[in-house]
Amino acid sequence: MDTQSASDIRSNDLLLVIDVQRDFCPGGQLAIRAGDAVVPAINHIAGCFEHIILTQDWHPANHTSFASTHAKAKPYDTIQASYGSQTLWPEHCVQDTLGAEFHSDLHLPNVELILRKGFRAEIDSYSAFLENDKQTTTGLAGYLRERGFQRIFLAGLAYDYCVRFSAVDAVRFGFTAIVIEDACRSVDLPGSIEATGLEFAQAGVQQTTLQAILQAAPARR
Repeated sequence: MDTQSASDIRSNDLLLVIDVQRDFCPGGQLAIRAGDAVVPAINHIAGCFEHIILTQDWHPANHTSFASTHAKAKPYDTIQASYGSQTLWPEHCVQDTLGAEFHSDLHLPNVELILRKGFRAEIDSYSAFLENDKQTTTGLAGYLRERGFQRIFLAGLAYDYCVRFSAVDAVRFGFTAIVIEDACRSVDLPGSIEATGLEFAQAGVQQTTLQAILQAAPARR
């Protein structure tokens, strides 16, 4: 863990909050254990950043990532899609449903953009930057460059999927990516957390803590 990476929060740093939605929290259709614990953590550090972007899973009802879309498939099975391996999930974050809404206790008044992803029925999108074919862009990288952002701090759900893919792709697009580890929670499928740590090390994704963030920007809290 590199807590020194957050030693100075700058005016052109961005907090990217990943998929803090009802369906990923206890009681949701794809509930992550203690997923709602990220909410007070993110609220607490939000004032340290001048700029915040949210991502929002936004699936059509027949999305290819849903096990229910495939005959005889079960949640957490793996299939080979046209773009590669795809984990099948319970139906979640369906457009215009309660489960797709942000957690009601998430209070981030200075959000500047909400990026919806996963809205194409035929392809999943874990990353905020690229869909799972690793070719179709969301447009976020260009937006961030235009705004002059260089360092992206990531928090939210889930550490081993959408946070992971977003952080690695942020580096791929030339940004510095710093994951606030204790402001995330994991799906924790077999081997997924270990694979995330390995990929972060290989890609150069840094990790930090809530405490380091709070110490880095006391004047903005």
